[in-house]
Amino acid sequence: MHRIEVNPDLIQRLTAERGGRLHLFDEFQPSRLAHLVIDLQNGFMEPGAPVEVPLAREIVPGVNAISNAVRALGGTNIFVRFTTPKDALESWSSFYSRFSPVARAAHQAAFAPGAHYWDLWPDLDVRDTDLKINKARFGAFIPGTCDLHQVLQNRQIDTLIVTGTLTNCCCESTARDAMQLNYKVVFVSDANAALSDAEHNATLNNMCALFADVMSTAELITALSASSATGRRLVNPAT
Repeated sequence: MHRIEVNPDLIQRLTAERGGRLHLFDEFQPSRLAHLVIDLQNGFMEPGAPVEVPLAREIVPGVNAISNAVRALGGTNIFVRFTTPKDALESWSSFYSRFSPVARAAHQAAFAPGAHYWDLWPDLDVRDTDLKINKARFGAFIPGTCDLHQVLQNRQIDTLIVTGTLTNCCCESTARDAMQLNYKVVFVSDANAALSDAEHNATLNNMCALFADVMSTAELITALSASSATGRRLVNPAT
């Protein structure tokens, strides 16, 4: 697991700004809550996979625990898959032009719908009631590349929990855009994974400062359990 380090000065400043409380949210309204599991696919998880993130395998128990807690509360789990459509090499040339022609073709084939590396990691706890959504960019809110925003709006969901990989790429991109689209965001410190502690912690500090409430899995599940017991809606304890 990552060695998590959030700047103590940042924590102190935010706690003061929020009237003595660090966390933004401590209760959740089930019908308006979704857990986004970002890119936990074979292509990121398997040893030797095209974009292997070894620590991503270690977060799976925590991700599953959050999924179960969200289900128990009556919220929605959404498994988001990185996908390369047939026109990816042209429509996203600013990304794919960084690679050799052989590497570009291999990456596109690996994450094409139905490919082995595109499939969700088998140790994930995915139920028939959960949703699966494809995205064709790092972030899941880029217009024309993912239906996530419309799905959430149709369900009147306004609060998101973000887990998955890579912390500093697809997870961060999705969380940043979500906050700016007026979603309330919880970014789980020990249920996201990057290639290094430094990259992981840089994102956690950015999330905490501006874009999300950063919680551990244990803190989040405690808050979800409290919401289940009280049946009350998400509240901001700083107000």
